[in-house]
Amino acid sequence: MPELELHALAHARTGDKGNRLNISLIAYAPALYPLLVEQVTEAAVAARFAHRRPSAVKRYELPKIHALNFVLDDVLDGGVTQALNLDSHGKTLSFHLLGLRIPVPAGLVKYAKLGPAVG
Repeated sequence: MPELELHALAHARTGDKGNRLNISLIAYAPALYPLLVEQVTEAAVAARFAHRRPSAVKRYELPKIHALNFVLDDVLDGGVTQALNLDSHGKTLSFHLLGLRIPVPAGLVKYAKLGPAVG
């Protein structure tokens, strides 16, 4: 079974408030949504962001729009106005999630957006 990065299967929208990060993962095709539900769990996201030491990761399923919403607590170094680092918020961290590799059944690969360097 091939493994693909999430960016081939979905796109992301983000937001940050204080020290809380919100990442929505939206499937490119409805057929991909059950795979995302199965593979992109709270535990998988917590492991992906382990270096940021989230105190909690909560997943909300939005099946009517084929999306998952993740809320990660305490990952923004105190928040945008409190952190001394640059670009570790919102959009930058959504790209980190989109780099997560998951196994994709052969029958679903046709829905992936594969670039010239992938595949």
